[in-house]
Amino acid sequence: MRNTNVSENSVEKEVKPVALVTGGRQGLGLGAAKGLALRGFDVAIVDLSEPDSATDLVLQELREFGATARYYQLDISRVERHQEVVDQIWEDFGRLDCLHNNAGIAARPLTDILELSPDAFDRAVDINLRGTFFLSQTVASRMVEDPDRFSDGIYRSIIIVTSIAAELVSPDRAQYNITKAGLSMLAKILSYRLGPEGIAVHEIRPGFMQTAMTASAGSLEIEAAIADGRVPLSRWGDADDIGTAVGTLASGDLPYMTGQPIWIAGGLNVVKAT
Repeated sequence: MRNTNVSENSVEKEVKPVALVTGGRQGLGLGAAKGLALRGFDVAIVDLSEPDSATDLVLQELREFGATARYYQLDISRVERHQEVVDQIWEDFGRLDCLHNNAGIAARPLTDILELSPDAFDRAVDINLRGTFFLSQTVASRMVEDPDRFSDGIYRSIIIVTSIAAELVSPDRAQYNITKAGLSMLAKILSYRLGPEGIAVHEIRPGFMQTAMTASAGSLEIEAAIADGRVPLSRWGDADDIGTAVGTLASGDLPYMTGQPIWIAGGLNVVKAT
């Protein structure tokens, strides 16, 4: 959603909304960044790696969609750096209207819950849950300080990527299930707290997505599930499916909704009776 302001010279100047995308250098995060750029957002990409030639290509692709795009290196588990990075983004863009929490790690190697180590569990919590929680807190606090949020006509939101694993059980991915379920509750709590502040909160639950993360654990089981009819739309999801959903939500096209999980899963959540 866009807005215009009148300058001192009485020339209308377009004010573009700005989105921060964590884990936006590749995969579903990059798909989300593209979806936002296509809907008129400028985009701040946050990811783990130092800037390099691959980063430059990502930014160039987003700029071809008409977006101003910048990259910021951040390991979201480094909570002590959140304020610094958010402040820098705000300084560079002059505003921040959407936080898209995509960054996270999968359960690798797959490990039975009875054999899962404390280190593997703690690493998933630090990145998936703790990092996302405190980055959302930092951004939300800054958004609430913005006096224009009720008057400039720009929709503000925090979007949290959970997973079908927030509800569907995988005993060899226990730490992933638990952190994603925790993020689902975070979306509910934030929606209740931030609704009166004019900020919507959305949860996206991707299903079987064809990404490098999925490939790293093999995909034969998922292929078999799709072939067996567990996914009514009978295909993998992809980054464009997520990008479309994120762009729609962040643009305010569903303005009377907050705090609810949105399954981007081809109908996987529909359970057949017999």
